[in-house]
Amino acid sequence: MTVKECYDAIGANYEEIMGRLRTEERVKKFLLKVLSDKSYDLLIQSIEERNMEEAFRAAHTMKGVSQNLSLTRFYHSSNELAELLRDRHDYGADIEPVLEKVKEDYAQMIEQIRKLEG
Repeated sequence: MTVKECYDAIGANYEEIMGRLRTEERVKKFLLKVLSDKSYDLLIQSIEERNMEEAFRAAHTMKGVSQNLSLTRFYHSSNELAELLRDRHDYGADIEPVLEKVKEDYAQMIEQIRKLEG
């Protein structure tokens, strides 16, 4: 799998990231670092523990990473979740559908990055 194929498969902006990082080698280097990032695990754990402040920080980190790497689809869902969690102290049912979208986008993204790593 090429970097472009990976970006196409996960709904990311290949042209934008190439404009920023210039080489596929550099893009791949940073994209593979997503596999070892613990923000998603922290988000899930924080939601389970109903620690909304920590969940917000994790979602905000994921938003930033995805924005920097032009991971457009994941950026949109993680941004929506971060904004929903901002200044939030209690867990609410309105979080569930947004969290499910983040989980879906994350799983698809990780699957494709692993193929790229392959």
